[in-house]
Amino acid sequence: MTSLYNQIAGRSKERLAALSDGVFAFAMTVLVLDLRPPAVGLIHSEGDLGYALLTLVPRLVPFLMSFMTLGIFWVGQQTQHDSLSHTDRSYTWFHIAFLMAVCVLPFSTSLLAEFIAFRTALLVYWANLLLLGLLLMAGWYRAKSFGLVSKDAPPDIDSAFIRRVVIAQALYAFGAALCVFSTWWSIGFILAAQVNYVIAPRFKPFSWL
Repeated sequence: MTSLYNQIAGRSKERLAALSDGVFAFAMTVLVLDLRPPAVGLIHSEGDLGYALLTLVPRLVPFLMSFMTLGIFWVGQQTQHDSLSHTDRSYTWFHIAFLMAVCVLPFSTSLLAEFIAFRTALLVYWANLLLLGLLLMAGWYRAKSFGLVSKDAPPDIDSAFIRRVVIAQALYAFGAALCVFSTWWSIGFILAAQVNYVIAPRFKPFSWL
């Protein structure tokens, strides 16, 4: 028999949304800490500074990729959360686990930036993306199975949400597989997929993504 505590705990959508926004804001801010300006002692001319800035590109690319990743997942999380009438204790813990994966992304981004030519670093980054997708999907199935979805939610919200997560994860997996040839191929493909998810709603041919 479910205890009274389990029946009343974690039912506030607003508190969970506030926690989510704070975690996402923190994770997105922490990403930039991996971009450090060149050491003053090594710069003696405009050319030195220009060259030093070029060496930051391997760190800048993962930063941009991860910033877009967090933005995409925040929009997905917000869309899911806004479709609920309320939450419960189990859904809340699924969502906290999802936020844990959000907090790990700055680490996997830093690892990729530091070892950008290594497949292991790329696969760790992809595993982080996979974990984000799986936990977001698990939270949705929990909400759907236990009647947490609002009656005012669009009738096709379920298929639309699942399709978007599944297609995104398939693209990320294909991109990760390209590391067999080069990690830069993987990064380029994943980055292109993310740019598409950022701009696709503006163009009808890509609205199914």
